[in-house]
Amino acid sequence: MATIVIIDDSLSVRNHLGEVLRKAGHTVIEGVDGNDGLAKIVGTPDIDLVISDYNMPGYDGVSMLQRAKEKLGEWKFPIFMLTTETSEKLKLAGKEVGIMAWIIKPFVEEKILQAITKVLQLKKAS
Repeated sequence: MATIVIIDDSLSVRNHLGEVLRKAGHTVIEGVDGNDGLAKIVGTPDIDLVISDYNMPGYDGVSMLQRAKEKLGEWKFPIFMLTTETSEKLKLAGKEVGIMAWIIKPFVEEKILQAITKVLQLKKAS
């Protein structure tokens, strides 16, 4: 189905979300922190979606995405932020770098799968 990059320093979040996505038929690539996530985004040619945490060692999620955008020039994939952060200031900064959805942890499996399906359908249609 889709190639999805998960970037989160929490092994349990990566394992849980990765399992949910794999069961839904997606290919999952995992990044363990902001530095690794940046390398995975820049080094993976056919990404369909990125799901990133905000609070991570190395770069935070927004800074990591800003650097990735500088290197790639433009996004060819949607981005979700999966985090405990609820600050409107952070959400605005995320929106400025192209984050489409700000999802608060803990996530509900059905809702995140519905959101993924929706954005991937929109991406396919464009």
